[in-house]
Amino acid sequence: MLKNKSSIVSALKYAAPYIRLFKNKIFVIKVGGELFTDKVLTRKLIEQIAILQQLGIRIILIHGGGIQSTQMASSLGIEAQFVEGRRITDAKSIEIATMILNGKINTQILAVAREFDLNAIGMSGIDAGLINAHRREALKTKDNKLIDYGFVGDIDSINTDLLEKQLSANLIPVISPLTCDKNGVILNINADTVAAAIAAAIGAEKLILISSAPGILEDRDDNASLISYLDLEKLKKLIDEQKITDGMLPKSTAINYALERGVARVHIISYNTPDSLLIEIFTNDGTGTLVVNNIEMLSSSEQLGGML
Repeated sequence: MLKNKSSIVSALKYAAPYIRLFKNKIFVIKVGGELFTDKVLTRKLIEQIAILQQLGIRIILIHGGGIQSTQMASSLGIEAQFVEGRRITDAKSIEIATMILNGKINTQILAVAREFDLNAIGMSGIDAGLINAHRREALKTKDNKLIDYGFVGDIDSINTDLLEKQLSANLIPVISPLTCDKNGVILNINADTVAAAIAAAIGAEKLILISSAPGILEDRDDNASLISYLDLEKLKKLIDEQKITDGMLPKSTAINYALERGVARVHIISYNTPDSLLIEIFTNDGTGTLVVNNIEMLSSSEQLGGML
């Protein structure tokens, strides 16, 4: 029993510098929709977020819902379409996205938050003009094909005053990535894109992307090739070498956007690793991939597994 008590005290002492460093800082956390298909994983994630808030870290949570939207579309005989990892959203698909994102998933998260006495508030980009956006114009792909993404939005601005008021009231905004244009047309936006835009606009200390992927891999078919840390130059090289493809491409674009606009650190971690969020923040080694503007900004201890 005494040994266990000593371990607990040692762990608290170990975490204390991190707690001091991150107190009152803003972390933007984006979670892929696939996690919310599992009630146990959902509960474990919200429990970790509750601990972060109790330690004085201010949290903004953005969630996806792609897998649930695809499943519902399939049940209705609608085939999901993707180009370079991004979903094409037609008229039927935007109705499905609204039901899944603003209805099912957002409400599900809020219900679990109640269990941990978290003052979470559900939102979408539509609420009080949180995300101002316009409908994306048809774009040409690398092979010169014209692609119309449908009811997909591109972000013009973020209402950070709204978020600051909620954070100051000790609330956790739980944000669906839907918004609308100035004419009230509902638009879908990639959740990674929303998270990066919010993190940059509000001056977040960290952007944390949580999905089934362990992080960024040198070889996408080998989880053992996990890259612990890299900078934007290395990230762009991996993209050029086509080592980053499909769903990791929007994430890479989001990472690049956030880092170039002042977010110091972006983390990619997996929800399949127990307590991955807490381990990434409060231990030396972390669990996933850390991306920074330039590796030279990392101290030698960080490069050897120091504070992330």
